[in-house]
Amino acid sequence: MAVAPASVVAADATRATWPFRLMARLLRPWLRIRTDPADAGTVLRAGEAPVCYLLERYGLSNALILEEATREAGLPPPLKPMRGNWLSSARAVLALEHRETGLFAEPKRYRHSKGLAELLAALRDNAELDIQVVPVSIFVGRAPSRSSGWFRVLFSENWVMVGRFRRLLAILLNGRDTIVHFSPAMSLREVTAEGLDPERTVRKASRVMRAHFRRLRTAVIGPDLSHRRTVIDAVLNGEGVRQAVATVASKEGISVEQATSRARSYAWEIAADYSHPVVRSISFLLTGFWNKIYDGVQVHHLDTLKKIAPGHEVVYVPCHRSHIDYLLLSYTLYVNGIVPPHIAAGVNLNLPVVGSILRRGGAFFLRRSFRANALYSTVFTEYVAQLFARGVSVEYFVEGGRSRTGRLLEPRAGMLAMTVRSFLRQSRRPVVFQPVYIGYEKLVEGSSYISELSGKPKEKESILGLARTLGVLRKKYGKVALSFGEPIHLGEHLDATAPGWREDSGEGDERPPWFAGSVADLADRILANVNRAADVNPVNLLAVALLATPRHAMGEADLLSSIRVAKVLLERVPYSDRVTITPLSAEEIVAYGERVNWITRVKHPLGDVLMAEGDQAVLLSYFRNNVLHLFATAAWVAGCFLNNRRLRRGTVERLGEFVYPFLRNELFLPWSPDAFGAEIQKTIDVFLELGLLKTDTDGRMLRRRVGQTDEAFRLRIIANVLTQAFERYYIAIALLVKNGPRTLSTAELESLCHLTAQRLALLYERNAPEFFDRNLFRGFINTLKEHRVVWLDDAGKLDYAEGLVGIGKDARLILSRELRHSILKLTAAPVATGNPGG
Repeated sequence: MAVAPASVVAADATRATWPFRLMARLLRPWLRIRTDPADAGTVLRAGEAPVCYLLERYGLSNALILEEATREAGLPPPLKPMRGNWLSSARAVLALEHRETGLFAEPKRYRHSKGLAELLAALRDNAELDIQVVPVSIFVGRAPSRSSGWFRVLFSENWVMVGRFRRLLAILLNGRDTIVHFSPAMSLREVTAEGLDPERTVRKASRVMRAHFRRLRTAVIGPDLSHRRTVIDAVLNGEGVRQAVATVASKEGISVEQATSRARSYAWEIAADYSHPVVRSISFLLTGFWNKIYDGVQVHHLDTLKKIAPGHEVVYVPCHRSHIDYLLLSYTLYVNGIVPPHIAAGVNLNLPVVGSILRRGGAFFLRRSFRANALYSTVFTEYVAQLFARGVSVEYFVEGGRSRTGRLLEPRAGMLAMTVRSFLRQSRRPVVFQPVYIGYEKLVEGSSYISELSGKPKEKESILGLARTLGVLRKKYGKVALSFGEPIHLGEHLDATAPGWREDSGEGDERPPWFAGSVADLADRILANVNRAADVNPVNLLAVALLATPRHAMGEADLLSSIRVAKVLLERVPYSDRVTITPLSAEEIVAYGERVNWITRVKHPLGDVLMAEGDQAVLLSYFRNNVLHLFATAAWVAGCFLNNRRLRRGTVERLGEFVYPFLRNELFLPWSPDAFGAEIQKTIDVFLELGLLKTDTDGRMLRRRVGQTDEAFRLRIIANVLTQAFERYYIAIALLVKNGPRTLSTAELESLCHLTAQRLALLYERNAPEFFDRNLFRGFINTLKEHRVVWLDDAGKLDYAEGLVGIGKDARLILSRELRHSILKLTAAPVATGNPGG
């Protein structure tokens, strides 16, 4: 809360007449005001123009709260005549709406401001006069606190214009959670510049400000939603749904009423039942929950979201790493004055009791797959369109499910396609996608992830399973980071990827030719922006260093040195201006890792050894994979010198540009091939500064140190971050070459790659289960096809040119001779397709 300057506090007695001062004094103990922005003085315009405040709704309590907020912020008083006495009222405050009540008369609601008309008239009569009007929004009971009680939820801020008694109760119960939002001052002189007649000028100014207040209220407490039943009725009345109902009735020989009943049941299964009191109640519970299991929640770059949220349809697209993601993002938005979004949740979470609570918190449910059910698909699509039409912000995970490896998953663009179609169909407000990176230091689901990665089937969600998870309350999970990435404006994206989209947006359910490509590009761009907002925590850096060694162990001095080099690379060659890095030193990072039991210290007379043991090493691979993309360039440069003492600088860049499309597809990197080449050159410069590489006098030839030096060891640690990716690439190419062209289908190659890598992991103690992940092999094969390195013949078999053999030979730059021979030996051996563990 802003603190008033001493001069302002001393002049308190001059701010308002004594009745207002008395009421303000009585109200003061019940208020704790948070101003937004914190430095409210920045909203005033430069110059000496007199100041008047504009409220959305008038009320004595609002006027007194405004008086307190301006007193604390050192702003001009609202309850004294404005300078120049341009208002007949003795107060410098106006309201767009106010409600008058008499003892026996019905309440009257006015939606215009006589004071605004007076000010505009004064400007017409005084050509040199200007007046700055500051719009002010007041929200009582908006932010939760640990002292909040359940009864207070009923009197939290909403869209209803309440009476005096209810407002008094709201202040008594929730006044200590009050937000006063000052918007930038508006010049009334600019409003009159169009030269409209007085009445139209007043109406236009009122309409503009009413829209401003509505946008802000929507951003802070959510849209003015009608009853769930009304939304469902609107869905069933949609043209697409009516046509789908008629089709089902005709195809299945049932009545239209029966088909409509089925559609209605689908809508009830899907639709959220958003409730402001329930959202506030959940936030009250979560405050204690976070304090119980986490040591803190760090939020980065939220200010950019606050700037764009009003007036935009915001679609939150976070990465998906835990069931906690849903709650954490919504809670963070709520406590920072932004309405939580409606969340697309899997129907597996629609459990008894729990599903009802989630539904009232804004969750709407979708089935895992509904391609075979055209009616359900149409109803769901129409429901999403209705949310957009009503100005509801939405959240969904582009990856579809939770990542079990810590990497971003291949995007599933179904919800994105629905969003774009809804935008094309009825774009009342501009749509902006807000990528969000969520980083943990420990996972609540860690033990279940280990089971799933070892081959056990995913456990189905149930009430019993939920009850078992209550054990998490007995543990601590470190810190969590939420980092908001660079927003993506849908209109601008379509302008770049489909310049004629406004004229060629398709009709009805028909998708224009550009649609699929533009949506696919959008999905990749979202995930790239998620990666560009990564937060590097101590566990990430420990994982990057330790997992680069065969036994996941290092001497203390080597571990400290490796962490320092990693931090220098991240700072000297920044991946993005939104990447945040732990401020802890290498020594503090190691101490932290020991304290939270990620690493174990083994005492030894010649120097202590630090290691990750057993399941800890498997889980650490998850946290290394969170930030793998940040080290892609450095790992490539270092990898080029694993098996080569000397290489030309240009060769490192040329080969890097060839392998880049595969890295970009796997890690969702943001650069073009040329830009990646520039990143390689900057990274080489840092390697030279650190002494990890040396160069000749003309700078063209690069050399590494001899094999047993500290510099060579550090270079190997950096290179090993991505060595397993290059091994996977080589496995796929070696299998293709060994089997010959037009021999294997895509599915057969994918299966052989999976089995070969799985066996290699057993032989070489690969403790990273994603090494033999089918999805990564599938992505690599698809990229080979996209770049026409391989292609399908008429029989559906993979064909390739002789150049593929040369690509395989280039692997000698990265992979050791021993490993290449092992891969070639495995690819030459017959592979059983029955038991993958054989």
